[in-house]
Amino acid sequence: MPRRIPAALWAQRGLRKLYLSGTGLRELPAELAALRHLRTLALDGNELLEVPEALCRLPRLAYLYLGRNGLQGLPPAFARLQSLRCLWLEGNFLARFPRALLRLPDLRSLQLGDNRLARLPAGLPRMAGLRGLWLYGNRFEEFPAVLLRMAHLRVLDLDRNRIARFPDLACLSSLRLLSYDHNPVRQPPRVGDAVQLVGDGAQEFMEVRQERLRGAPALALSAPKQAPKPGLLPSPSSSPP
Repeated sequence: MPRRIPAALWAQRGLRKLYLSGTGLRELPAELAALRHLRTLALDGNELLEVPEALCRLPRLAYLYLGRNGLQGLPPAFARLQSLRCLWLEGNFLARFPRALLRLPDLRSLQLGDNRLARLPAGLPRMAGLRGLWLYGNRFEEFPAVLLRMAHLRVLDLDRNRIARFPDLACLSSLRLLSYDHNPVRQPPRVGDAVQLVGDGAQEFMEVRQERLRGAPALALSAPKQAPKPGLLPSPSSSPP
């Protein structure tokens, strides 16, 4: 049952952070647009079926968490959010990459895991500020070739897709983390020496690479503890900024 949001909340014009996660929201009132100083808005774990127009009128919004709702797309007006730096849309029903995002060149972190995406638009490189892209749990059967043109990408997560073959990714000189686990690949993708790999066979690959870079013969190394996947920003469940 949706919780009732006090009407007095919308009168807090200087509010900078608003957390409404898991409150059963199905819609947001037009009064939301009055919170023009809002920088962080957490709406994950609700029952929103669409992004309201009022949300698209928040000029300073930088961190937006919309994961685990019922969204199938984003409205064209979403492109007004030019201050947006971090967007989480995991666990929705997106079958197409939202075109409005291509008009957000300064977006740095984009979380699209657990959706229904099978391809990416050719215009993706227009998002020149993008540093982290999470695409795990989607429906990619081939590696999206457009990603080879994302020269500034640092984090790429393609876990739990259906990709059987990865191209040579050494051209992605800024890449520092590639997660490819639970794809039907036979060997780790080829990447630059600075890239941390997460996936089947990655540990052995990195041990051999480490010894090669040291210029020493291969030795039996103790298995390091696998660190959790790093992200550019904390997840909604760990207290947004």
